[in-house]
Amino acid sequence: MPDVAELDNAPATPTIDGSAAAAILLMLLDESEAATILKQLAPEEVRQLAKAMFDTANASEQQIGQALDRFVTRSRDVSALAIGADTRIRTVMTEAVGNVRADNILAAVAPQRSAASLEILRWMDVDAISGLLASEHPQVGALILSVLVPDIAARAIETLDEVLQADLVLRAAMLTSVPAAAIEDLESVLASANVDGQRVAKQAIGGPSDVAKIMKKMPKQLSERTIRALKKHDRILAQTIEEEMFIFENLRDLDKKSLGSVLRSVDAAQLAIALKGTDEDMVDLCLATMSKRASETIRDEMAEMTMVKRADVDEAQKGIMLIVRQMAAAGEIMIAGGGDDYV
Repeated sequence: MPDVAELDNAPATPTIDGSAAAAILLMLLDESEAATILKQLAPEEVRQLAKAMFDTANASEQQIGQALDRFVTRSRDVSALAIGADTRIRTVMTEAVGNVRADNILAAVAPQRSAASLEILRWMDVDAISGLLASEHPQVGALILSVLVPDIAARAIETLDEVLQADLVLRAAMLTSVPAAAIEDLESVLASANVDGQRVAKQAIGGPSDVAKIMKKMPKQLSERTIRALKKHDRILAQTIEEEMFIFENLRDLDKKSLGSVLRSVDAAQLAIALKGTDEDMVDLCLATMSKRASETIRDEMAEMTMVKRADVDEAQKGIMLIVRQMAAAGEIMIAGGGDDYV
């Protein structure tokens, strides 16, 4: 019989994670029952579970027990509010803002209950989406680009002709409202059914902010080339997109040395106004890169300020971000992007 010391030194059975537990539970079910569950999930969740099912194919009895215990524990926490919640939420959202806008909102906050009009896109691979963008009317392509997840959109547009890339990005950036006919074209392309027959004349979609998210996911060379092409068509719009690609809050992404280099190039009064519109963590982060005396000066200036106009804060922050882009263009600092660096 092993002594107490041996028992204490025995390796503990590792606790399985959520994906492994879900995979084990699915494999314990009848095939048709498991398939019914998988039909309710988003593509990425299905791919993750498929991998986990292979990884747990030789699960031990103890691991199976852990998965069942985890399921029972979580089931106790299920609220009665959750029963049929997705249907009720979709109904309320659609009634409030219309079908397409509700689809976009729910796709962002609840991707596992993706909107019918976007479902096909989520299951398509990047090459297939690129084919759609290349073959459909550019306005439909711009709509597709706007509703894609930014990193997928960036990959889908990467292989297209340079002229088409610029045209699609320009059209997507200029989207503020979309005619019902254009939405119907998109739904026809995606072979999607109309959920409730309701349609409004215009819907908000796309715009510079959405395009900026896509551009940040593009490789550095492609994003630079696209911005240059956009500037030939609309310099102000291109500048707006550049501003959206790296906003004041993204200063958090700079390393301490780069952040310090930027802030040393900023006027103290301008920095005080810019920081007045941020949270205390951001203030501490920025001032930590400065000397004690300089930091105290900024804090004193901020303390002396009473009410500061939002417009003044925005202007100060934009001025600082202009310095960031200039320093990045000169190679003095690096701005982290999605897959590659954006300068």
